[in-house]
Amino acid sequence: MRSVTILGSTGSIGTQAIEVVRRHRDQFTVEAITAGGGDPGLVARQAVELGVRAVAVADRDAAARVRDELPAGVEVLDGPDASTELAGRGSDVVLNGITGAVGLGPTLAALRAGSTLALANKESLVVGGALVTSAVQRPGQVVPVDSEHSAIAQALRSGAPAEVRRLVVTASGGPFRGLTRDQMRPVTPAQALQHPNFAMGRVVTTNSATLVNKGLEVIEAHLLFDVPFERIEVVVHPQQIIHSMVEFQDGSTIAQAGPPRMLVPIALGLSWPDRLDDVDVPVDWTQAQSWEFLPLDDDAFPAVRLARQVGAAGRTAPAVYNAANEVCVDAFHDGAIGFLDIVDTVERVVAAHDQAAFEASLDGVLAADAWARERAAAVLARR
Repeated sequence: MRSVTILGSTGSIGTQAIEVVRRHRDQFTVEAITAGGGDPGLVARQAVELGVRAVAVADRDAAARVRDELPAGVEVLDGPDASTELAGRGSDVVLNGITGAVGLGPTLAALRAGSTLALANKESLVVGGALVTSAVQRPGQVVPVDSEHSAIAQALRSGAPAEVRRLVVTASGGPFRGLTRDQMRPVTPAQALQHPNFAMGRVVTTNSATLVNKGLEVIEAHLLFDVPFERIEVVVHPQQIIHSMVEFQDGSTIAQAGPPRMLVPIALGLSWPDRLDDVDVPVDWTQAQSWEFLPLDDDAFPAVRLARQVGAAGRTAPAVYNAANEVCVDAFHDGAIGFLDIVDTVERVVAAHDQAAFEASLDGVLAADAWARERAAAVLARR
C-alpha cells in the first residue's frame, strides 16, 4: 500500500489520477490533495471520497468554502505555499499535476522529503534545472508522467545508457499542423484550444498549439535522461499512438505505443517500476490503421528551436522562456495579442535576458522568473 499526495487534484492529471486510484484502492491510499481553488465543491467531494487527512487550497476564500464542507478532523491549509507544505510531508508518492512555474516549490519539497515524485509539472524541472536534479536523492526518485517522457523511460529499460544513440520525442503538431505562419496569423483563442487528441487545461493546450509545450519537453528530456540536446529529436506524429521512441547504437528503435490518453503514464507514475492491471484499453491491432511521421516545421513553429537555445544556455534562461510564455498565453486569451505574438514576444524577452544578472540559485531563478514576467508585460504594453 503506497501513500499518495495529489497536487492539482481538480485538473486533468489530478482527476485522472483519482480515477486510477479508484480502480486500485487496494494499492493506494491518498493522504492529501491540493488545488488552486477554482472548483471548491469538487475539492471537497474528492477529499470526502478519498478520506484524505489534509487539503491545501491556494485561494483563501475557496479554502474557507472547502473547510465548511469537510468533516471535523480534516486539516485545510490555504495560501500560495500550502501545496509546498503538503508536498513535503513525506508521502510515498507525490504526484505533481500543477500547471506552471508555481509547481517548483512543491517539486523541491517532495524531493527533499524523500518522496517519489510523479512529475507531470514539467515547468518545475525546466525552470529549476540543476536545482531540481541536485535535489534528487536516489535513482528513480523522479518518475515522468508526461506521456512522451514516460514512453522514453519505458523504452530505456531495453538497454544501457551507453547504448542509447538518440531520443525521439513525438508531437501531434497541434491543431495548426501543416499551416504556414501567415495562415496562423488570424488564429483565435477558441481555435487554439481545439487540440486534436488530448483534453487539457488552457495553458497546456495553448502551448501545444504553439509547440512551446514540445520545447519544454525537449528541455525536460535533456534533464531527466542526461542526453545532449543534439541527440534529442522531435518528429510530428499526428495520431499520437507512438508516444516517443529510443534509438539505440545498433540501429534498433524501441517505441512505446498506446491510445492517446494519459491513464497509463499516470498509473506508472504512481506505481513505478511496477505496472497496474487493466489501466487502459490497448491498441486494437486487429483494425487496419495508418500512422504518419513528419518533420517538424521550425519556420512555422520556432518554439522548439528557441527552447533548444535556452536549454543549452541553462541557468536561468529556461525560467525566462517559461515565464514570458505564461504571460503571453494569458494576454492572447485576453484578446490583447495575436497567436504569433506569443512566441515572437518570448523570443524578444529571451534575447534581452542577461544571465550574469541572476544567480544560479532558487532566489536567482525566482528573480529571473519575475523579471521575465515584467519584461514580457512591458513588451506587450508597447504593442
